[in-house]
Amino acid sequence: MPANPPTPAGDPPRPNGPLRSPRGGLGTPGAAGREAAVPEAAVAEVAVPQDAIVPDDAVAPDDAVATGDAVAPQEAVAPLMRGIAVLRELTAAGGTMSLSGLERATGLARSTVDRIAATLARMGHVRLDGRDVVLAPPVLELGNAYLAALRLPALLGGLANQLADELDESVSLAVADRDGIRFIHQATRRRAMSLSFRIGDLLPAERTAPGPLFATEWTDADWNHWRTRRTTDPDGRDFPALPPRAPDATLEQDFARRTDQAARDGWALDDQLIEPGLVAVSVPVRHPGTSRIACVASMVSHTSRHTAEDLRATLLPRLREAADAMQRALHESAPPQPMSPPGPLALWTGASKQELRREFIESLARGLTVLTAFDEGRPEPTLAEAARATGLTRATTRRALITYEHLGLVTRSPTGAFSLTPRVLALGFPPLSRTTLPRIAAPHLENLTDLIQESTSLAVLTPFGDEIRCTAGVQARHVMSVSIEPGTHLPAPDTAAGRLLLEGTPHTLVDEQWEEGLRALAVPVHDRTGRTIAALTMTAHAARRTPEECERDLLPHLWTTAARIEADLHMTSRFTRVPLT
Repeated sequence: MPANPPTPAGDPPRPNGPLRSPRGGLGTPGAAGREAAVPEAAVAEVAVPQDAIVPDDAVAPDDAVATGDAVAPQEAVAPLMRGIAVLRELTAAGGTMSLSGLERATGLARSTVDRIAATLARMGHVRLDGRDVVLAPPVLELGNAYLAALRLPALLGGLANQLADELDESVSLAVADRDGIRFIHQATRRRAMSLSFRIGDLLPAERTAPGPLFATEWTDADWNHWRTRRTTDPDGRDFPALPPRAPDATLEQDFARRTDQAARDGWALDDQLIEPGLVAVSVPVRHPGTSRIACVASMVSHTSRHTAEDLRATLLPRLREAADAMQRALHESAPPQPMSPPGPLALWTGASKQELRREFIESLARGLTVLTAFDEGRPEPTLAEAARATGLTRATTRRALITYEHLGLVTRSPTGAFSLTPRVLALGFPPLSRTTLPRIAAPHLENLTDLIQESTSLAVLTPFGDEIRCTAGVQARHVMSVSIEPGTHLPAPDTAAGRLLLEGTPHTLVDEQWEEGLRALAVPVHDRTGRTIAALTMTAHAARRTPEECERDLLPHLWTTAARIEADLHMTSRFTRVPLT
């Protein structure tokens, strides 16, 4: 471990705990972000009953599964690997991709892609829009499982938000993902020139401020892996969150120098390495009782507001104070409480298999559900605990975990406990982490309009409470239909949505009070705390239904649709902020 030289006059004090030089080779890789190679001998010793293999999920000889250079263990679940490959390609494409595009990107047969898409759609993880596959909010349960088990966003996110509000600058928390960094929390500023990084985005360590801090804990093997990646991907095309960059022969030496500097100073700068105009300063937040880095807190701005030197001189001291508060929060946090397990999957998967027959891949559905065994009350379950949490057999759970170890999504401790890695966030999280309530509601409004054949819309109160603003809407296909365009402002007291939002009623019916011949029915949409934040409205010409028929025939459908919007909203907003407009 290199000795720390005296701090130069005027520099901020160093944090508690040592940082390490890139060439020291000391320590072991941190659990967060490190891939554990699974020796084939280790998995070959595990006997799996033959009935754990679903016959119609057998490997097709002409199908390829993209798993990198490593050979998949014999007991890995091929359909699960294929499903993971599809989710990764959808994520890299921004959340939407055609079926033919997925066929080309994954190298899978078209029939296989169709079956995977049908299975994911049945689970709610995607929706099928014509020939496109679109990621849907329920897929966030996979990334939410990792973030909940990690506990850092729940414990530290509020402090990051407070700092961002205080200084009016973006603040992020990141963890290591082998030789990259992955964001686990973002407190961004809403400006014309804003940052586009999302929770779950992966960035190369060498082009970031957190990267040198994490690299102080790298082993020689980690440095060799980084050099290999730099050789095989010199322009960074494996990091879709950033634009490709021309190869730089001096980057290796510069990154080593920045890591040495971070080891001495206890903080690091990014002076326009990601792109021109973007600057950042970062400090580590450490695990209680150890010197290991739990995450890195960063403050990000652009050069029209702060230079890199200005960030260091004026904002770094406040960032370090916040990091100290975060470390105290980790030290003082109560241990997580055990959670009651969810219900078994046997009935649901059996019914889905019966409904979709060969189009439903049971082993894919069950394998993905194994990820949901992890939560704040089960951050590192054993095999038996994971099986109980999902209601699956030990054999099915074991094969899924072996598959995830091979794919770098799960690591196993010497005691036999399993933990998720940040790579789980690559399964759909980034494209959905910046979504809005209108985008969440849009497909549900379309389904509702198709069902009841009346125009539907979503509205929120304006800040002064005297008007409502329509944020999403679908017009029914009638010769004479109601059309309320998104962005339209209407007087709150005269509308069904406005009255509901002002009075907090279970539902409201307005009969020709806003406009002659117009009848409207509204129900509330609630956030995770139960607070009413929006109104779902049906509007129709009075000649088509009486008020009594509206309440009898349409109100149940509105409540059902509101519940579906709320379910997606609650899943999305567990670790992210969801704007209402």
